[in-house]
Amino acid sequence: MDTQAVRARLLKRREELQTRASRASADLRHESDPLSADFAEQVTQRESDDVLGAISESAQQELRLLQAALRRLEEGRYTTCAVCGEPIEEERLQAVPYTDRCRTCAEGEPRRGERPRTTRGPGAQPPGKASGTARSPGSAPPRKG
Repeated sequence: MDTQAVRARLLKRREELQTRASRASADLRHESDPLSADFAEQVTQRESDDVLGAISESAQQELRLLQAALRRLEEGRYTTCAVCGEPIEEERLQAVPYTDRCRTCAEGEPRRGERPRTTRGPGAQPPGKASGTARSPGSAPPRKG
C-alpha cells in the first residue's frame, strides 16, 4: 500500500471537512445572515440551524476519525484491525479510509475459530423467547385446558 498516497488522501479529506465545519459554524453564528425580525422567518432560520448543527457535528466526528487514521498510519498500524489484529481489506480502506476495523469485525461476525460475540447478558433468552410464549402480533393467546 502506498502510504504517501493514503496520507495525501486523508489530508485532503481532512481539509474538506475542516472547511465544511468552519462554514457551518459561521452560518450557525449568523455572521453573514443575522436573524430576521420576522418570527416566521426566525422559525425557518432555526430549523436551518438544526441542519447546520448536524452537518457540523458529522464533520467533527469524521475529523476525529481521520486524525486517528493519520496517527495509525504514522505508527504503522493503518492496515491492522484494532479488534482482531488481522489485516484490513484494501477495498475496505479505499471505501472507508478512516476505518480501524476489518469487514468481519465491523459487521460483528466471529472469525474462524473464535466464539461468537454476544450483546446480551449471561443467561439471556434470544429475542422473542423470553416468556416461552412468543406470539405473532394479532394472534390469539394460547388456550388453557
